[in-house]
Amino acid sequence: MAEQYLRADFAAGAATMDGDADALLTWAKVVAAQAVPADILRNKEGRKTLRFDYLGASRFLKLHSGVGWGEIIKNLLQGRLPVLAATNEYRAVMALREIGVDTMSVAAYARRGGNPAAVESMIVTDDLVGTISLEDYCADWANAPPAPAIRRRLVNKLADSARRMHEAGINHRDFYLCHFHLDEASLGESRLRCYLIDLHRAQLRYRTPRRWQVKDLAGLYFSAMDCGLSQRDLLRFVRTYSTGGLRRALDVDARLWRQVTWRAGQLYRKEHGREPPCLVPAVAGGLS
Repeated sequence: MAEQYLRADFAAGAATMDGDADALLTWAKVVAAQAVPADILRNKEGRKTLRFDYLGASRFLKLHSGVGWGEIIKNLLQGRLPVLAATNEYRAVMALREIGVDTMSVAAYARRGGNPAAVESMIVTDDLVGTISLEDYCADWANAPPAPAIRRRLVNKLADSARRMHEAGINHRDFYLCHFHLDEASLGESRLRCYLIDLHRAQLRYRTPRRWQVKDLAGLYFSAMDCGLSQRDLLRFVRTYSTGGLRRALDVDARLWRQVTWRAGQLYRKEHGREPPCLVPAVAGGLS
Protein backbone atom coordinates (compact mmCIF):
# COMPACT_ATOMS: atom_id res chain seq x y z
CA MET A 1 0.00 0.00 0.00
CA ALA A 2 1.39 3.40 -0.98
CA GLU A 3 0.20 6.89 -0.01
CA GLN A 4 1.67 10.29 -0.71
CA TYR A 5 0.99 14.00 -0.40
CA LEU A 6 3.01 16.89 -1.80
CA ARG A 7 2.10 20.51 -1.18
CA ALA A 8 2.20 22.66 -4.29
CA ASP A 9 4.91 25.08 -3.14
CA PHE A 10 7.10 22.22 -1.92
CA ALA A 11 6.73 20.44 -5.27
CA ALA A 12 8.79 23.26 -6.82
CA GLY A 13 11.91 21.39 -5.67
CA ALA A 14 13.23 19.09 -8.41
CA ALA A 15 14.41 16.56 -5.82
CA THR A 16 10.82 15.53 -5.05
CA MET A 17 10.48 13.99 -8.53
CA ASP A 18 6.75 14.48 -9.01
CA GLY A 19 5.90 13.29 -5.52
CA ASP A 20 5.25 9.55 -5.85
CA ALA A 21 5.82 7.61 -2.60
CA ASP A 22 8.98 5.84 -3.74
CA ALA A 23 10.63 9.05 -4.91
CA LEU A 24 9.67 10.95 -1.77
CA LEU A 25 11.03 8.23 0.48
CA THR A 26 14.26 8.02 -1.49
CA TRP A 27 14.68 11.79 -1.25
CA ALA A 28 13.93 11.73 2.51
CA LYS A 29 16.58 9.05 3.10
CA VAL A 30 19.16 11.19 1.33
CA VAL A 31 18.25 14.21 3.46
CA ALA A 32 18.43 12.12 6.64
CA ALA A 33 21.80 10.62 5.68
CA GLN A 34 23.28 14.08 5.06
CA ALA A 35 22.08 15.58 8.35
CA VAL A 36 24.76 16.76 10.76
CA PRO A 37 24.52 15.52 14.39
CA ALA A 38 23.46 18.95 15.69
CA ASP A 39 20.31 18.83 13.56
CA ILE A 40 19.23 15.31 14.57
CA LEU A 41 16.64 15.48 17.36
CA ARG A 42 15.88 11.76 17.64
CA ASN A 43 17.21 8.57 16.13
CA LYS A 44 15.85 5.40 17.71
CA GLU A 45 13.04 2.84 17.55
CA GLY A 46 12.89 3.09 13.79
CA ARG A 47 12.28 6.86 13.67
CA LYS A 48 14.72 9.63 12.81
CA THR A 49 13.67 13.24 13.41
CA LEU A 50 15.77 16.12 12.16
CA ARG A 51 15.76 19.76 11.14
CA PHE A 52 16.94 20.78 7.68
CA ASP A 53 16.80 23.73 5.28
CA TYR A 54 15.01 23.30 1.97
CA LEU A 55 13.77 25.79 -0.63
CA GLY A 56 14.91 28.66 1.56
CA ALA A 57 13.05 27.64 4.71
CA SER A 58 13.61 25.60 7.85
CA ARG A 59 11.75 22.25 7.93
CA PHE A 60 11.45 19.13 10.06
CA LEU A 61 11.63 15.60 8.71
CA LYS A 62 10.43 12.47 10.45
CA LEU A 63 11.60 9.33 8.69
CA HIS A 64 10.12 6.01 9.83
CA SER A 65 12.08 2.97 8.64
CA GLY A 66 10.05 0.20 10.31
CA VAL A 67 9.97 -0.61 14.02
CA GLY A 68 10.32 -4.40 13.81
CA TRP A 69 8.16 -7.04 15.47
CA GLY A 70 10.18 -6.89 18.69
CA GLU A 71 9.26 -3.24 19.29
CA ILE A 72 5.62 -3.90 18.40
CA ILE A 73 5.35 -6.81 20.84
CA LYS A 74 7.14 -4.85 23.58
CA ASN A 75 4.71 -1.95 23.26
CA LEU A 76 1.66 -4.22 23.26
CA LEU A 77 2.87 -6.04 26.37
CA GLN A 78 3.23 -2.66 28.07
CA GLY A 79 -0.32 -1.76 27.10
CA ARG A 80 0.79 0.86 24.58
CA LEU A 81 -0.12 1.21 20.94
CA PRO A 82 3.10 1.29 18.88
CA VAL A 83 3.72 4.11 16.40
CA LEU A 84 4.28 2.31 13.11
CA ALA A 85 4.42 5.16 10.61
CA ALA A 86 3.95 8.88 10.00
CA THR A 87 0.35 8.21 8.96
CA ASN A 88 -1.28 9.15 12.27
CA GLU A 89 0.58 12.45 12.41
CA TYR A 90 -0.27 13.31 8.82
CA ARG A 91 -3.96 12.52 9.25
CA ALA A 92 -4.17 14.27 12.61
CA VAL A 93 -2.58 17.46 11.26
CA MET A 94 -4.95 17.54 8.31
CA ALA A 95 -7.98 16.87 10.52
CA LEU A 96 -7.01 19.55 13.06
CA ARG A 97 -6.50 22.16 10.37
CA GLU A 98 -9.93 21.33 8.97
CA ILE A 99 -11.64 22.01 12.31
CA GLY A 100 -9.76 25.25 12.97
CA VAL A 101 -7.11 24.11 15.48
CA ASP A 102 -3.72 25.75 14.98
CA THR A 103 -1.16 23.07 14.23
CA MET A 104 1.75 22.25 11.94
CA SER A 105 1.72 22.58 8.16
CA VAL A 106 2.59 19.44 6.20
CA ALA A 107 4.79 19.97 3.14
CA ALA A 108 5.19 16.31 2.14
CA TYR A 109 4.15 12.84 3.27
CA ALA A 110 4.66 9.33 1.94
CA ARG A 111 4.09 5.77 3.07
CA ARG A 112 4.67 2.36 1.52
CA GLY A 113 4.50 -1.26 2.65
CA GLY A 114 1.87 -3.55 4.13
CA ASN A 115 3.90 -5.37 6.79
CA PRO A 116 3.26 -3.47 10.08
CA ALA A 117 6.81 -4.11 11.28
CA ALA A 118 8.45 -2.85 8.10
CA VAL A 119 6.30 0.08 6.94
CA GLU A 120 8.40 2.95 5.58
CA SER A 121 7.10 6.50 5.80
CA MET A 122 8.11 10.12 6.02
CA ILE A 123 6.56 13.48 6.85
CA VAL A 124 7.96 16.97 6.35
CA THR A 125 6.52 19.91 8.28
CA ASP A 126 7.39 23.60 8.26
CA ASP A 127 9.42 24.90 11.18
CA LEU A 128 7.31 27.12 13.46
CA VAL A 129 9.90 29.88 13.39
CA GLY A 130 9.42 32.62 15.95
CA THR A 131 7.25 30.61 18.33
CA ILE A 132 7.85 29.56 21.93
CA SER A 133 6.55 26.53 23.79
CA LEU A 134 3.94 27.34 26.42
CA GLU A 135 6.01 25.39 28.94
CA ASP A 136 8.75 28.00 28.52
CA TYR A 137 6.41 30.95 28.12
CA CYS A 138 4.49 30.13 31.33
CA ALA A 139 7.49 28.92 33.36
CA ASP A 140 7.67 31.98 35.64
CA TRP A 141 3.98 32.78 35.85
CA ALA A 142 3.88 31.85 39.54
CA ASN A 143 6.40 34.62 40.34
CA ALA A 144 5.66 37.06 37.50
CA PRO A 145 2.07 36.56 36.33
CA PRO A 146 1.11 37.95 32.93
CA ALA A 147 -1.49 40.60 32.30
CA PRO A 148 -5.00 39.26 33.03
CA ALA A 149 -6.04 39.73 29.39
CA ILE A 150 -3.18 37.51 28.17
CA ARG A 151 -3.97 34.92 30.80
CA ARG A 152 -7.64 34.82 29.75
CA ARG A 153 -6.82 34.53 26.04
CA LEU A 154 -4.40 31.67 26.52
CA VAL A 155 -6.69 29.70 28.82
CA ASN A 156 -9.59 30.11 26.42
CA LYS A 157 -7.38 29.19 23.45
CA LEU A 158 -6.19 25.95 25.03
CA ALA A 159 -9.70 24.99 26.10
CA ASP A 160 -11.10 25.73 22.65
CA SER A 161 -8.37 23.68 20.95
CA ALA A 162 -8.95 20.75 23.31
CA ARG A 163 -12.72 20.88 22.82
CA ARG A 164 -12.51 21.00 19.02
CA MET A 165 -9.98 18.17 18.98
CA HIS A 166 -12.00 15.84 21.20
CA GLU A 167 -15.32 16.65 19.55
CA ALA A 168 -13.74 15.62 16.22
CA GLY A 169 -12.73 12.24 17.65
CA ILE A 170 -9.01 13.05 17.98
CA ASN A 171 -6.92 12.44 21.07
CA HIS A 172 -3.29 13.52 21.34
CA ARG A 173 -1.79 11.10 23.92
CA ASP A 174 0.99 13.62 24.80
CA PHE A 175 -1.18 16.63 25.56
CA TYR A 176 1.16 18.87 27.57
CA LEU A 177 1.99 22.58 27.62
CA CYS A 178 5.31 21.89 25.88
CA HIS A 179 3.42 20.70 22.80
CA PHE A 180 1.70 24.05 22.31
CA HIS A 181 3.83 26.68 20.57
CA LEU A 182 2.77 30.30 20.93
CA ASP A 183 3.30 32.99 18.31
CA GLU A 184 3.94 35.86 20.71
CA ALA A 185 3.31 38.44 17.99
CA SER A 186 -0.31 37.29 17.85
CA LEU A 187 -0.90 38.35 21.48
CA GLY A 188 -1.44 41.86 20.17
CA GLU A 189 -3.67 40.76 17.30
CA SER A 190 -7.33 39.85 17.11
CA ARG A 191 -6.57 36.16 16.47
CA LEU A 192 -4.28 34.37 18.89
CA ARG A 193 -2.08 31.68 17.28
CA CYS A 194 -0.96 28.77 19.43
CA TYR A 195 0.09 25.66 17.52
CA LEU A 196 -0.40 22.08 18.67
CA ILE A 197 2.56 19.90 17.66
CA ASP A 198 4.05 16.41 18.13
CA LEU A 199 1.07 14.43 16.87
CA HIS A 200 2.83 11.18 15.97
CA ARG A 201 0.93 9.28 18.70
CA ALA A 202 -2.46 10.87 17.97
CA GLN A 203 -5.49 8.67 17.43
CA LEU A 204 -8.46 9.43 15.20
CA ARG A 205 -11.90 7.92 15.70
CA TYR A 206 -15.54 8.82 15.16
CA ARG A 207 -15.76 9.67 18.88
CA THR A 208 -13.08 10.22 21.53
CA PRO A 209 -13.38 7.57 24.28
CA ARG A 210 -13.74 8.93 27.82
CA ARG A 211 -10.45 7.38 29.02
CA TRP A 212 -8.47 9.17 26.31
CA GLN A 213 -10.35 12.41 26.88
CA VAL A 214 -9.42 12.21 30.57
CA LYS A 215 -5.80 11.33 29.76
CA ASP A 216 -5.38 14.35 27.48
CA LEU A 217 -7.01 16.84 29.84
CA ALA A 218 -5.19 15.48 32.88
CA GLY A 219 -1.86 15.70 31.05
CA LEU A 220 -2.46 19.34 30.19
CA TYR A 221 -3.57 20.17 33.74
CA PHE A 222 -0.59 18.34 35.27
CA SER A 223 1.87 20.19 33.03
CA ALA A 224 0.38 23.56 34.07
CA MET A 225 0.13 22.97 37.83
CA ASP A 226 3.27 24.95 38.68
CA CYS A 227 2.29 27.96 36.58
CA GLY A 228 0.48 29.73 39.39
CA LEU A 229 -2.99 28.97 38.05
CA SER A 230 -5.92 30.42 39.91
CA GLN A 231 -9.21 28.68 40.46
CA ARG A 232 -10.72 31.24 38.11
CA ASP A 233 -8.31 30.11 35.39
CA LEU A 234 -9.38 26.50 35.85
CA LEU A 235 -13.08 27.29 35.86
CA ARG A 236 -12.63 29.45 32.76
CA PHE A 237 -11.01 26.47 31.01
CA VAL A 238 -13.84 24.17 32.09
CA ARG A 239 -16.48 26.64 30.93
CA THR A 240 -14.90 27.03 27.49
CA TYR A 241 -14.26 23.31 27.03
CA SER A 242 -17.66 22.03 28.16
CA THR A 243 -20.51 22.29 25.69
CA GLY A 244 -23.16 24.26 27.52
CA GLY A 245 -20.67 26.17 29.66
CA LEU A 246 -19.86 26.07 33.34
CA ARG A 247 -23.36 25.18 34.54
CA ARG A 248 -23.30 21.97 32.52
CA ALA A 249 -19.76 21.20 33.67
CA LEU A 250 -20.83 21.55 37.30
CA ASP A 251 -23.71 19.18 36.67
CA VAL A 252 -23.61 16.75 33.74
CA ASP A 253 -19.81 16.69 33.31
CA ALA A 254 -18.87 16.76 36.99
CA ARG A 255 -17.59 13.17 36.93
CA LEU A 256 -15.33 13.93 33.96
CA TRP A 257 -13.64 16.81 35.77
CA ARG A 258 -13.25 14.80 38.99
CA GLN A 259 -11.48 12.10 36.98
CA VAL A 260 -9.28 14.70 35.26
CA THR A 261 -8.34 16.27 38.60
CA TRP A 262 -7.57 12.91 40.24
CA ARG A 263 -5.41 11.71 37.35
CA ALA A 264 -3.54 15.02 37.09
CA GLY A 265 -2.76 14.79 40.80
CA GLN A 266 -1.46 11.26 40.38
CA LEU A 267 0.80 12.36 37.51
CA TYR A 268 2.15 15.22 39.60
CA ARG A 269 2.95 12.99 42.59
CA LYS A 270 4.68 10.44 40.38
CA GLU A 271 6.76 13.07 38.57
CA HIS A 272 7.67 15.36 41.48
CA GLY A 273 7.40 13.12 44.54
CA ARG A 274 5.25 15.63 46.41
CA GLU A 275 1.66 16.74 46.71
CA PRO A 276 0.36 18.95 43.90
CA PRO A 277 -0.72 22.55 44.52
CA CYS A 278 -3.77 23.01 46.72
CA LEU A 279 -5.81 23.97 43.66
CA VAL A 280 -6.30 20.28 42.87
CA PRO A 281 -8.64 19.43 45.78
CA ALA A 282 -10.24 22.88 45.54
CA VAL A 283 -11.27 22.31 41.93
CA ALA A 284 -12.34 18.73 42.60
CA GLY A 285 -14.56 19.91 45.43
CA GLY A 286 -15.93 22.77 43.37
CA LEU A 287 -17.02 20.38 40.66
CA SER A 288 -18.48 17.68 42.85
